[in-house]
Amino acid sequence: MTTASNSGYARVNGLELYYESQGAGEPLILLHGGLGALEMFSDLIPLLAPMRQVIVVDLQGHGRTADIDRPFSFDSMADDVVELMTHLGMGSADVMGYSLGGGVALRAAVRHPDSVRKLVLLSIAFKTDGWYPANLAGREQFNKDAAEALLDTPFYQLYASIAPRPADWPVLVAKMGELAQQPYDWSKDVAALTTPTLLVFGDADSVRPAHAVEFFELLGGGKRDGGWDGSGVSSSQIAIFPGVTHYNVFSSPGLPRAVTFFLDTHRPTPAR
Repeated sequence: MTTASNSGYARVNGLELYYESQGAGEPLILLHGGLGALEMFSDLIPLLAPMRQVIVVDLQGHGRTADIDRPFSFDSMADDVVELMTHLGMGSADVMGYSLGGGVALRAAVRHPDSVRKLVLLSIAFKTDGWYPANLAGREQFNKDAAEALLDTPFYQLYASIAPRPADWPVLVAKMGELAQQPYDWSKDVAALTTPTLLVFGDADSVRPAHAVEFFELLGGGKRDGGWDGSGVSSSQIAIFPGVTHYNVFSSPGLPRAVTFFLDTHRPTPAR
């Protein structure tokens, strides 16, 4: 990762939230996946920073952000991100999130629609059954006992090298397991969302392709032919990359182009 032009901790909602900022221009906040940290976007940041002020965050209990006595929830983490915007003097920003971070980004737009200009959501489902059954079954094994089995993974190695309290690793794994096992359905919130949104998936993702298309349709996309003049193109978009999985979608070679095209395209929000 390149040297950050600005970094530090923001006191938000009782949390010392770590962030790094690079580049200049319109702000774009990047939110990592579960058990990860801002380093997940190391390859992407240098490609976006020449055009954007890219702010990367370590979410509650992840990376350099120490945990607090608060359960993991998408809503509370979403509020943290919006409070960070206030701390940094931003009225609003574009927000991009992967997996856990995608859920946080979506909830930020739902709970604080005036704070999120555009959304980029990588590899998330809007309700529980959007994930393959095998993936849901695997989440049931996520607990403190699983923490030891994960000690040889890159997730733990990164955590141990940057976390304020590396001994909290079992707590992080257990809290992520608790969050991942909670059923949810954001259908109504997605259908009511007016924030222009780019959905990104791999064709070998953990999210079912049929669910990805249903997600796009809930956002108002896929309703009609776009027309020779583009007048029927939705303000939301979908990208499905070939040969890409849930575990490498955030580093897909096609991602930077898709993201910059979406963020730089200005379309009015169509009526639902």
